[in-house]
Amino acid sequence: MNILAEITSFEDIKEWLPFIIPLAILQFGLMIGALVSILKHEKYKTGNRVLWLVITLLISIIGPILYFVLGKEED
Repeated sequence: MNILAEITSFEDIKEWLPFIIPLAILQFGLMIGALVSILKHEKYKTGNRVLWLVITLLISIIGPILYFVLGKEED
């Protein structure tokens, strides 16, 4: 099922907004939290600062989650 092929008007987009808005808020919240954490800390479990910045910025919602699970060293 191709969602973009089914969207033909603004009315169709309004149907998807209850799903899109929370996902966008979650994505930006995770990204900002991860970026702040990356810039504050100097030690990581794996990788380095540049690697985690690139992963966080380029891999949408999964990048920040990967950072918090695999990269962030315990305080």
